[in-house]
Amino acid sequence: MGRVSTADATEPDLHQGVGDRLNWLRAGVLGANDGIVSVAGIVLGVLGATSDSGVLLTAGTAGLVAGALSMAVGEYVSVSTQKDTQNALLALERRELAEMPEQELVELAEIYEAKGIPADLAHQVAVALTERDALRAHAEAELNLDPDEVVKPWQAAWASMVSFTVGALLPLLAALLIPSPAQVVATVSAVLVALALTGAVSARLGGASVGRAVLRTMVGGAVAMAVTYGIGSLVGVAV
Repeated sequence: MGRVSTADATEPDLHQGVGDRLNWLRAGVLGANDGIVSVAGIVLGVLGATSDSGVLLTAGTAGLVAGALSMAVGEYVSVSTQKDTQNALLALERRELAEMPEQELVELAEIYEAKGIPADLAHQVAVALTERDALRAHAEAELNLDPDEVVKPWQAAWASMVSFTVGALLPLLAALLIPSPAQVVATVSAVLVALALTGAVSARLGGASVGRAVLRTMVGGAVAMAVTYGIGSLVGVAV
């Protein structure tokens, strides 16, 4: 009995907030990836047109700031909408539990019965869960939602903004700190390595194939850099 009670006491602590942490980790990884590709494209486009470090710094910094703020606002708006939806669903469930608790109990029992639990046992489970925490029982069974893990817009916004900034600094610093003849090669190499890392991390978080994710992010980044460098070169010649 002692072993069972210990597991019951520690297991919720191990898993509490996991979904929430994964949400902002994914936002951070995506923000870093966007920062790397976006500013790398700007930097290489400028390098294709001119070797003026002042122009490079101005364009890269503007792209970094604009991109970071755009990511933060976009993530905040998106996650706020998700949060509003979650809160509305929870409010509806609270009202239903207050106005028709018996019908809600029957509905909960039917959910577990539909999963293969015998009717009598499903009713007992529904009663036990309702007595412990009715809202949580219905939210998890009906909505697949943990009331304690409602998404946090500000957390996602900050994670996106900071990660975008960190990712964007890599190609900008590589282009500014490396001497002129090797700027393009050094920037492209640094960006591809960074994209491989973000692709691997995003795949791990999502449980997807690491190799496929790494290849996809690297190819996408390489195409973006090649296109912007080519356009920069054409503009530079024309000007």
